[in-house]
Amino acid sequence: MYLEFEKMPENSRVWIYQANRKLNSDEIPTVQDRLKQFCESWNTHGTLMPTSFTILDEQIIVLSVDERNLGASGCSIDSSVRVLSQIENDLNLNLRDQGKVSIKKSEEEIEVLPALGIKSALTQSRITAEKLVINPKLQTKADLNQLWIPISESWLNKYFPN
Repeated sequence: MYLEFEKMPENSRVWIYQANRKLNSDEIPTVQDRLKQFCESWNTHGTLMPTSFTILDEQIIVLSVDERNLGASGCSIDSSVRVLSQIENDLNLNLRDQGKVSIKKSEEEIEVLPALGIKSALTQSRITAEKLVINPKLQTKADLNQLWIPISESWLNKYFPN
């Protein structure tokens, strides 16, 4: 059962998917329609769950489930991954690859780097500790107010000299 994202409880579980590029003005409505259709029927063991999504910065998809009455099962999570896989294939995106790091270079620009190359970019000062990175510890909708954290406060801090 689809709900507007703003109406989802603050303790709703979230999953964050980072696209490797911004969605263009034609792609955003396509993604929104697909995700709304999916959320309207997203269920666990045949029971509909209160669900929603939002697209942040034209590049980050957040799926949300209110698990107060019924938690998302492995099968229901798999079904969300399938719809994201279809979106990836249809729009030539990379959403599900966990081997990338998103850095907010400015209010309008997000740079997506391969995780294997991030140490080099940091140690060569191509990216500074003050830049923002997506917080991988987010679990609930309330946590989204900390979506972007300074690199110096993230797991990437270990690559900076003390």
